[in-house]
Amino acid sequence: MTKIDLHIHSNCSDGSDSVDELAQKIKDSGIEVFALTDHDTTEGCRLMAEKFDKGFIKGVELTCLAEDIKCHILGYNIDPDNQKLKDLIAKGKILRRQKLETRIEYLKKVWNFEFTKDELDWLYSRKSVVKTHLACILVKRGLAENNIEAMKKYLDNCKTGNTRFDCKEAIDAIKSTGGTAVWAHPLGGEGEKHIGFADFIPRLEKMLKFGIQGLECYYSRYDMEEIDFLLSCAKKYNLVASGGSDYHGTNKDIPLAKLNTQNVPVSFNF
Repeated sequence: MTKIDLHIHSNCSDGSDSVDELAQKIKDSGIEVFALTDHDTTEGCRLMAEKFDKGFIKGVELTCLAEDIKCHILGYNIDPDNQKLKDLIAKGKILRRQKLETRIEYLKKVWNFEFTKDELDWLYSRKSVVKTHLACILVKRGLAENNIEAMKKYLDNCKTGNTRFDCKEAIDAIKSTGGTAVWAHPLGGEGEKHIGFADFIPRLEKMLKFGIQGLECYYSRYDMEEIDFLLSCAKKYNLVASGGSDYHGTNKDIPLAKLNTQNVPVSFNF
């Protein structure tokens, strides 16, 4: 059985591991096929491609809005040099900077929290700044036990407006590179309340209209009942079934290649 993980993050977005560290951990863990799917950046893919002759899939995770559905879209087998994708990512950097400034001001106004110059320099140096980066600083300051607690307490109520990509725009950009667009953790991601099966179907039908090509059926926070349900949906609608851990190093308590809550070995075609 081939060991696979198609949802992994490096410190090019909100993971804690450098590409070098991550590459070594992947080799040590025996993973044979994997994708690097950093948030709204492909910088890590360029570095990772130098380290593997086979088994590496260039990927990305785009932060999107599909009308009223907040979602993340995974792009697999993408071309990081594709101009349409590069333009979208450049647009995303501006949107993320706006969101960062809003959150910094929110923490100052509501929680009387001010970042040091070193902390701000670190935040502004990131290729893709997300909420986890601010949470890490809050945890280091002793204001929360972990990133999830820090985000829920200090950041989740901050209104940043719509700084997400249009879902169709993101899917079209992925497809323009020759890649495959897959809906990440479609029942809910880390720290989110999972969607009920009945409520999921109308959302899926809407996502199909935007051109989604696959579902992340295997996921570290899903039990086997949820996985079987998503697999049945993928089969019914002729969608690709993918799977990944959503590994972030020390920034999330998720091991590499964990594809369900019970650690049951799985096998699937992608």
